[in-house]
Amino acid sequence: MGGARVEAGPSGWADEEFTSRTVPGNRATKTYRCPGCDHEIRPGVAHVVAWPADELGGPDNRRHWHTGCWSGRGTRGLTRRWS
Repeated sequence: MGGARVEAGPSGWADEEFTSRTVPGNRATKTYRCPGCDHEIRPGVAHVVAWPADELGGPDNRRHWHTGCWSGRGTRGLTRRWS
């Protein structure tokens, strides 16, 4: 997997830092729902996993984003909230 980096969070959370890393397509084995567009990220699709930087990134904290949705996170709000 790609190296972790600390970045600004999504719109509405931009004042918080998030740790993110790239998941290559060959390591993406599950289906996830992107909080940026509320569409599925299918197995085999490269994407970004992100979690609040002040947390350890356990399964309850991580969210999987389409790469484009993560890149545009500063200009649009979440369509799916952390639950």
